[in-house]
Amino acid sequence: MGSGETAPTMVKVHRLVAERISFATEGDAKNASSAPRSGARDRGAIGLLLDTPFGFQTNAEEISKRAVTYFDESVGVKIEVAGVRAAADLTSEHGHEIIARMVDLPLVFSGPGSPSYALRQWRGTLVPSVLSEKLELGGAVTFASAAALTLGSATVPVYEVYKVGEDPHWLEGLDLLRPMGLPAVLIPHYDNAEGRTHDTRYCYLGEERLSLMERELPEGTFVLGVDEHTALFIDFDSGDARVLGIGGATVRVRGRSARIEAGQTVALERVLELAAELASGSGQGEAVGAPSRSGSVDSRPVAEGAEGVSPNEPAPKSRSAPDPGAESAPDRMVASPLLDAVRAHESSFRSARAAGDAPGMVAAVLALEEELWAWRADTFQSDEMDRARASLRAMVSDLGRIAEVGARDPAELIGPYVDVALDLRNNARREERFAEADSVRERLELLGVDVHDTPDGSTWELRRENPSVSRTGS
Repeated sequence: MGSGETAPTMVKVHRLVAERISFATEGDAKNASSAPRSGARDRGAIGLLLDTPFGFQTNAEEISKRAVTYFDESVGVKIEVAGVRAAADLTSEHGHEIIARMVDLPLVFSGPGSPSYALRQWRGTLVPSVLSEKLELGGAVTFASAAALTLGSATVPVYEVYKVGEDPHWLEGLDLLRPMGLPAVLIPHYDNAEGRTHDTRYCYLGEERLSLMERELPEGTFVLGVDEHTALFIDFDSGDARVLGIGGATVRVRGRSARIEAGQTVALERVLELAAELASGSGQGEAVGAPSRSGSVDSRPVAEGAEGVSPNEPAPKSRSAPDPGAESAPDRMVASPLLDAVRAHESSFRSARAAGDAPGMVAAVLALEEELWAWRADTFQSDEMDRARASLRAMVSDLGRIAEVGARDPAELIGPYVDVALDLRNNARREERFAEADSVRERLELLGVDVHDTPDGSTWELRRENPSVSRTGS
């Protein structure tokens, strides 16, 4: 997964994995000569959250709880926390139990954090071999974001390069894909445009740094990129790769790329063929890197019309990266699923506001609040949630201003107008124009205003279910 591993955008993907696991597990149980193994699976868990990538963070426990809740409430399956925040956890007295659970449960899930930290902790432990065994003997490995970076033969030390300023370089990866036939390095956040005015594609590397790093890869190794809120679902049994989510997957070699769009399926053999064609320079692939005039990045396949591969055309504008040399242009920025939803709710609220539709305004507020609740487990660090909360507060404030008028006593609002009518009635009575005075009274009563004549003058009250507020006329 490129990102969004605990966001609403990836719920269907997680469910698909869970369904496949359940089907396989049921089949194994029917064909097994002995009873299923005991352990966490008997308690309902189907997977293990490998918490190492974010194990150094002070909020690691909170991230784990949010992920467990996400799988339980949104995906509908249970996962348990491995408790491997550091290598020392595997050498503790409970280390063998952790490995046993990792072997026993059919799914291993891991996501945000630091890929270099995770690799340091896993190096020299049984984690890499257990993950490899999971793929070879049956099971699922769902890695996203930082964890996904570790899957290939080499890994991008993203924090060290992007944040610390180290020279672009590779770290040795887990290389879990090569034994399955994919000599690749995996790069999530492939279409990231968080930098706005500077290039943060390719997991914050940008074109210049990725081009330099590609030259260091051994012959035959290619880049496999996965866009944000997108999953590359690789089925090693069928030999197929499916792209799910809102973006695409990219095969890239030495600056030339072929893109597979969401909803498409290609054979793994075809992925290797594309990599070979890109490496040889055959076909009609074009160099990647320079944004087009519209600001979108050329990301074109080698062979036009190849099955499961998009035709030779720039990537869609809504998912494009900014021109690093252009001025800031927010209307050309990559749209995120959360911000797309926020803007849609804002539009609904404005439309209801213009039409005086209070229930419609309330519905938009509640829909946005529900959207925020659905995204509560998302671990991707950005200001999008703050932006969404600001929108929600603005909507509530607008409703509050409207309520200032609506919540006031109706008698207070209409009082000045009733007083004018009573003044006219009193003048008519003094001048003995009684028919006209009676007409004013009758018309007020038709409008729900009861007039009472007393020796001290006229009073009135507004007919309503709540206790009335009386006023004395002038």
